[in-house]
Amino acid sequence: MLERALERFLFAGRWLLVPLYIGLTLTLVLFTIKFFQEFLHLLPILPELAETDLILAALAMADLVLVANLLVMVVLSGYENFVSRIDHAEGQLSWLGKVDTGTLKIKVAASIVAISSIHLLKAFVKAESIANDKLMWLVIIHLTFVVSALLLAVVDKIAFATHREEH
Repeated sequence: MLERALERFLFAGRWLLVPLYIGLTLTLVLFTIKFFQEFLHLLPILPELAETDLILAALAMADLVLVANLLVMVVLSGYENFVSRIDHAEGQLSWLGKVDTGTLKIKVAASIVAISSIHLLKAFVKAESIANDKLMWLVIIHLTFVVSALLLAVVDKIAFATHREEH
């Protein structure tokens, strides 16, 4: 009887994740505001804006979108995997319900690699004003993210491939 009550209590504890998911969702509002702040900042200076500066601004905005996409993935798949099934219209978000925690980790790692790629590209665009040792460290850090994502994918495939085929 005590064991059953403890298990019910622990299982109900998953609902403590909901405020965290709500917080991440509200953070999307901040990303949306920041995105349009950046966009509106560009409009009046567009005629005298150098192509390189426009590219850097576009990369910064793409970076915001990638992080926002990452938040959506974590919130929706985390809620679906750990709290409760999400009832959604047929055909919408076809990936929902198919993203287990291993797949989510790989998607997060791939998103981090994409975000790191944008930061590295921004650094290369203004490479003449960045010290060589800093560029070297940016490349090393990026390659660390790439290798980590690849290793995570390989380990996931080895460990869980047969488990996923059963479903």
